[in-house]
Amino acid sequence: MAFSHISSILLLLFFFFFTSRVNSTTFTFTNNCQTTVWPGTLSNAGSAPLQTTGFELPSGESRSIQAPTGWSGRFWARTGCTLSPSNHLSCSTGDCGSGQLECAGSGAAPPATLAEFTLSGPLSSKDFYDVSLVDGYNVPVIVQPTGGCATTGCTVDLNLRCPSELRVGEGAACRSACEAFGTAEYCCSGEYANPSACRPTAYSEMFKAACPRSYSYAFDDPTSTFTCPGPADYAITFCPSSPSSSSPSQKSSMDMDGSTNAPTTKGVVLEGGESWLANLAMGDATSSRRDFSILYQFSLTLVTLLLVLIHY
Repeated sequence: MAFSHISSILLLLFFFFFTSRVNSTTFTFTNNCQTTVWPGTLSNAGSAPLQTTGFELPSGESRSIQAPTGWSGRFWARTGCTLSPSNHLSCSTGDCGSGQLECAGSGAAPPATLAEFTLSGPLSSKDFYDVSLVDGYNVPVIVQPTGGCATTGCTVDLNLRCPSELRVGEGAACRSACEAFGTAEYCCSGEYANPSACRPTAYSEMFKAACPRSYSYAFDDPTSTFTCPGPADYAITFCPSSPSSSSPSQKSSMDMDGSTNAPTTKGVVLEGGESWLANLAMGDATSSRRDFSILYQFSLTLVTLLLVLIHY
């Protein structure tokens, strides 16, 4: 009787484990910048915090985290972070104000380049994702989904092109016009809080010309929001076109500066047309690591349950 009862529990755990893992999304962060970055994560209202809300990512290294079905939130890179003698962490750009490695529910202080996601769930079978410069820019970022979906992001160093009135310090970041001037016209607020009234400005057009697939102002949806059948996995790369690296993914990403193969769109979604071989390669590697992790964790679960069974 005890054996039958425990066998039923084992089957239920087996089903729950695999259905939950299959429906999860893996985000793999890679730092191709010359220096360390400190990625931050923020879940939107109604989405649970991820397993980490902030971590250190040295140059040349990668780290993966998982998100459940239906998760919605954003990622960004903090730069120029220092730790005081009292263990207070402060960053020159993208600081979340927590004073710690973990952002713990706090978002990035502008300016910061944001990678934003809403994953498939009960209300939609698609993932929605974008890279936004609405809150300004601090580092180049690209997002590469698995499964042949479109890559998006900004590979151009906008800090080198930033007008003096938007520049932060000696050029560590580039503010948005909204952050710099605070007017309703630039912030799409008040009487400008709708797409017909809030139009591109000279500053947002500068961002758009350099990074045609990224959000340049609040109502820049038609050419900046992408979808992918969910669940998909995503590679998020900081400084993808770093001069010190010549990886295939960085060579492919150079097409995104508007100079070569940027596809034309009329709707919310940019449809393929391009072959992102590097994206597919990264997706295969990510899937292999995830499959190994699933097998390892299930093995541990199985061994534990067998020990319980032997005890009974």
